[in-house]
Amino acid sequence: MASYPEAVRRATHDERTDEFWSREPSTQQGPRQSEVLNVRKVVAYELLSLDGVAEKPDGFFADWDDAMEANLGAVIAAQDSVILGRRSYEEWAEFWPGSDIEPFATFINGVAKYVATSTPLDRKWANTIVVDGELVQFVRDLRTQPGADIGVHASISVAQALLAAGVVDELRLVIAPTIADSGRRLLDGLPRIRLESIRSTTSPTGYLLVDYRVIG
Repeated sequence: MASYPEAVRRATHDERTDEFWSREPSTQQGPRQSEVLNVRKVVAYELLSLDGVAEKPDGFFADWDDAMEANLGAVIAAQDSVILGRRSYEEWAEFWPGSDIEPFATFINGVAKYVATSTPLDRKWANTIVVDGELVQFVRDLRTQPGADIGVHASISVAQALLAAGVVDELRLVIAPTIADSGRRLLDGLPRIRLESIRSTTSPTGYLLVDYRVIG
């Protein structure tokens, strides 16, 4: 399953949620190449087990604390579009339109969603655009258009393709203190990629919040 785990779905809206929409990402960093070139950032946000499994995070995400929720809120507050794979789109299009789990429901239902697929979509979802042509070139072109950050959420194959092509600017990971043992791993099969650590902290329930800048 490509969707966020049940722990996220059970999160309830309270007065903290409204703060996330005005919160600046906590990452402290100098000027990025994307800023110098006046292009948008591509930010991949993924939930992983300690051994790198990204598939079916329901199996290893048992908790979702305030720090993790604030981290997600900061990530999506900086984004105005999302790239999804076909499988993630179909699962999310079934769940999120009827959800009241904030702040993600309002974000994902309203944001522009670009779906990488070679066949017609089974479900309709507001603000969805099918990627016409090769995904990597599409994202390169999208980066040069006016707008905020471009997010990659949950879609393992999309994240891998964009990482391999060098068009991801930041990798923001939430790592569970669990060894999943089996399942698709986010970083399997990728070429050598240099990363720079720009933030690392531990949530109250022991999950690692780790942000990297892709530098080559």
